[in-house]
Amino acid sequence: MSSRRTDRVASVIREVVSTTILQELRDPRIRNVTVLGAQVSPDLRYATVRVSVRGAEKEEALTLHGLNSARGFLQSKVAERVKTRYTPELRFEIDRGVHKSIETSRILREVLAEDDLLESPTENVTEDTDDVESPEQTPSSGI
Repeated sequence: MSSRRTDRVASVIREVVSTTILQELRDPRIRNVTVLGAQVSPDLRYATVRVSVRGAEKEEALTLHGLNSARGFLQSKVAERVKTRYTPELRFEIDRGVHKSIETSRILREVLAEDDLLESPTENVTEDTDDVESPEQTPSSGI
């Protein structure tokens, strides 16, 4: 199977699953879901759909359970669009990349805020420069 074909099938699966979740699913467990991508096995029998869920881990687990319950409906929608011998069996997994980027951003903001706090008091401190000779006070040699 060519890599280009599996990439096209993965793209279509991502599109069909995301629009179906958004427009046709009425399961109250499935909320705040973003379909990030899909990966298809080389034989086109399995497709792993990566999703991101906004909320706590309990909400993620509940949403994943709802998606697994709606798997048959979603597979039938994929079968209508993808004309292959076998309809790919959908598997859902939570993608933690979004959560990691948010956490990294939060940590960077904290570090930068601490760095600003550390720099601002030192700017207001005046050094005692009486012991240091300035260039104006240095006797010049008349050479």
